[in-house]
Amino acid sequence: MPSADLPSRADALAIVEEFTASESLRKHMLAVEAAMRAYADHFEEDGDRWALAGLLHDFDYERFPNAAHSPTEEHPAHGVRVLRERGYPDDVLQAILGHATYTGVPRETRMARALFAVDELTGLITATALVRPSRSVLEVDARSVRKKMKDKAFARGVNRDDVVQGAAELGIDLDEHITFVILAMQRNAAVLGLAGTGAAT
Repeated sequence: MPSADLPSRADALAIVEEFTASESLRKHMLAVEAAMRAYADHFEEDGDRWALAGLLHDFDYERFPNAAHSPTEEHPAHGVRVLRERGYPDDVLQAILGHATYTGVPRETRMARALFAVDELTGLITATALVRPSRSVLEVDARSVRKKMKDKAFARGVNRDDVVQGAAELGIDLDEHITFVILAMQRNAAVLGLAGTGAAT
């Protein structure tokens, strides 16, 4: 059952729009939100709660990118302070802190482990879709993503080790995990801007 202490999705979207101008970063947060909601359904957890963690996990990244990987300054610590002031629940905040390994915050809940597991992977899936002629996630499968994972020059910003570790922490086979997240993104392809330019629907 959804919890009474959760701010609304509209409030969360307003925060994303307030802090993030980049359309690609906004789309990334929507992709992570979609994957988180799908995993919440899979594990019979609170979908609204998990989705909020996904939607908000990078909202401060554009303004406070944290190249130095400070555990207490900039992303995600700054964002978590903003969210705490705005009344977001602690388990959501802990999951957001835990998705960045350099914070040192342990991923003690399944929600936190899921957020870490889907974050980098959604970026890799998006990049895989965008290099296809159709630019469609509907034509992406686990095999094509695994092939791109092996190409270190492709989507250099994606941490492959985090993708592998995330699946392991979640206790799910890597190929199954990739397929699961692809399907979640395919169900939201239009919102994510990944429905393609061709006839694929």
